[in-house]
Amino acid sequence: MGYIKSAALEETGYVVLDSYNRELDPKEWLDIEYNDWKSSGDTRFAPLASAFGDIECNGFWNHKPPRTDKDGVWIDSQVEKAPELTRRAQEPGANVGRCRVIELQPNTYADCLYNLHQDDNNRLNPDGTGWVVRGFFNLTDDKESYFVLRHNRTDPEGEVRIALPAGAQLIVDTQRLWHAATHPGDEPRYCLITSWTSGPELDAYIEKYNGVSHVESVDVPQDVLDAGQAEQARRLAARAAYYAAKGQAEKTAMSEA
Repeated sequence: MGYIKSAALEETGYVVLDSYNRELDPKEWLDIEYNDWKSSGDTRFAPLASAFGDIECNGFWNHKPPRTDKDGVWIDSQVEKAPELTRRAQEPGANVGRCRVIELQPNTYADCLYNLHQDDNNRLNPDGTGWVVRGFFNLTDDKESYFVLRHNRTDPEGEVRIALPAGAQLIVDTQRLWHAATHPGDEPRYCLITSWTSGPELDAYIEKYNGVSHVESVDVPQDVLDAGQAEQARRLAARAAYYAAKGQAEKTAMSEA
């Protein structure tokens, strides 16, 4: 039967929407409660919706009863502090699973490549239902930062680098694409991440905000690209050697974040 997927994501696995042009109050992401949940870098997460409405970030399949990343329960204490972020997550009218704000500390392009990962959004997702994808709304004005997307973790061919100024909005099939963010600078980056179920509601939302499946990549000097690729290879080899020495299979790069 197959899953219900958005045609807009079929070609490249992502769409970039119109930039969000309304002013936001930073208190909405600074005053909510965070967990030290690690994913693709030095991160914390502040959940707005979770499996049962608790302030925790675990995959829904790790709860009882286990389920896919759908039907998240909004956390009253967090929603009260972040009403506009909650409104934005609910605006498409699509089913919401996990919804949270990520706080990412500064990193390099090499760090980003090493941290590239795929998500596990659709574990336990029944065939014939909507495929879970993720929306990313950049909250802080990170003019030097960019999101990296690859079809192959270690192959730079076709790499896309999407700029992350304040208001940047993209939707990504993060189970299909390897992804992480490069964030140079001195202050943390904040971004709202929402798990949405594909279907007519999400399709209409993408159309409303003029989603495009091709954007020009952020220009990065070739020597930075080459050095990052070499460092990624070095770190991955060291990681593989570490697990081999312990007689263990290398842990999967699939993230639960």
